[in-house]
Amino acid sequence: MPVRGGQSVAAALIAAGVGAWRATRGGGRPRGVFCGIGACFDCLITVDGVPHQRACLVPSRPGMVLAPDAAGGAMGAPSRGGVDVRVDVAVVGAGPAGLAAAGAALAAGRTVALVDAGSRPGGQFWRHPEGRPPADRAYQELVGAIDDGRLTRLVDAAVWFAEAGDDGFRLHTAKGVVTAARVVIATGAYDRVVPFPGWDLPGVVTAGGAQALIKGSGVAVGRRVVVAGAGPFLLSVAAGLVKAGADVPVVVEAGDPRRYAARPGALLAAPGKLIEAARYAATFAARRVRYRTRHAVTAAHGTDAVEAVTISALDRDGNPVAGGERRVACDAVAVSYGFVPQLELALALGCGTRVDVDGNLVLAVDDRQRTTVDGVYAAGEVTGVGGWALAVAEGRLAGASAAGAPAPARTPVARLRRFAAAMHRAHRVPGGWPRWVSDATLVCRCEEVTAGAVRAAVTELGATDARAVKLFARPGMGWCQGRMCGYATACLTAVACERPTTMADLAAFAHRPVAQPVTLGELAGD
Repeated sequence: MPVRGGQSVAAALIAAGVGAWRATRGGGRPRGVFCGIGACFDCLITVDGVPHQRACLVPSRPGMVLAPDAAGGAMGAPSRGGVDVRVDVAVVGAGPAGLAAAGAALAAGRTVALVDAGSRPGGQFWRHPEGRPPADRAYQELVGAIDDGRLTRLVDAAVWFAEAGDDGFRLHTAKGVVTAARVVIATGAYDRVVPFPGWDLPGVVTAGGAQALIKGSGVAVGRRVVVAGAGPFLLSVAAGLVKAGADVPVVVEAGDPRRYAARPGALLAAPGKLIEAARYAATFAARRVRYRTRHAVTAAHGTDAVEAVTISALDRDGNPVAGGERRVACDAVAVSYGFVPQLELALALGCGTRVDVDGNLVLAVDDRQRTTVDGVYAAGEVTGVGGWALAVAEGRLAGASAAGAPAPARTPVARLRRFAAAMHRAHRVPGGWPRWVSDATLVCRCEEVTAGAVRAAVTELGATDARAVKLFARPGMGWCQGRMCGYATACLTAVACERPTTMADLAAFAHRPVAQPVTLGELAGD
């Protein structure tokens, strides 16, 4: 098949009309791309005889031979990194928050290591093809600020383990070890998706995955794409799909944007958001994209790929309204109910957490972005999902604090956090979603655990919390280690136990001592 320079293997396959390339171990269900950023492992494929490669991360190139993922074999050859870097401040993540933190620490005269799992700076928000950086002025300023001889930049270097030692904090990566007196955690987030019947069909992807395909490879996930979930991110994804040539018949928003009116001060404090919303409205009007609020996709239909979805009207409590269903034909669905912060490294270091307005487990920080562990700072989505502008503001504050420099004289952090709280209240995950999840619906995509098995762990086996459900029924014990199913399993467990979701339920799926896949060869070399 033909490929374009800079495309990922997943994007090249989708562009060639291939939507699925492996089958699950248990049910033999077809799988292709889902998260699009390497978090879910749905897109595993064998590349040039090496199994278990994530197609959404591997760059395509002429001459590659692709095959369905093999059952055995190592996850690629070990890359024995010999790097041993020692710096004042290590920043993990090169998205908006990480770039800002690195720049602030450099400006304070510190030596800095910027460690990132990706090959290009910008994170998911400023994802871009090689050689074509975003024209965004904020991105250019942040990248320009790290053009400094005191910066050590490690790319394609996912941190798989973090620990505190006598000589500082040690970050273990495939490229080697980074030791730093202080650490800034800016690892970002991935899409939060709640299950519904048919959500594991090829063609159903996360909204972030759909955007990653467009930004990184210039490929639309389908020809006719329904965008659904909750949050203003859906507007950006729908606009990107339209620009890429896809037909977007409807954007399905489960929340109620009218709730912003209850907190007009928070909205007026972020006037740029109003301008952005007006731009999207004009785009949708020109392309006849419908925008339905208090609606949700409650089922996807198809045999080997998605062919249609059921969209249901929701009542005030987020329950489907009887008779309020309609079926919409499509060949792809982009769905997201906000984002889940990546907390593995911070939790491995012992950092404290709290539950945010959106129901997420996030890191607890003070007004200088200090976590509960001395020497560890955090910025961006890990402290609460709030968008790129808040991430940059927090990053600058965290970088200055980690470098021992004074805080910026004026910072918009408090104002932008107020807007983020208003946003979460307006775009809540519908409380009734567990009711549209049948017992036969898969919850854990990796281990193929159904909602019925999760419920049975409570009603028949006596589980009283999400950790016990995980042990009894195995959700969260597969490739992705609960990244995709953790939130849903925690909520389903709480409903089955007839109580609210607790911090302990959420934490049961957030702790991952080994944060990224690592081969035995890499462990031996380390």
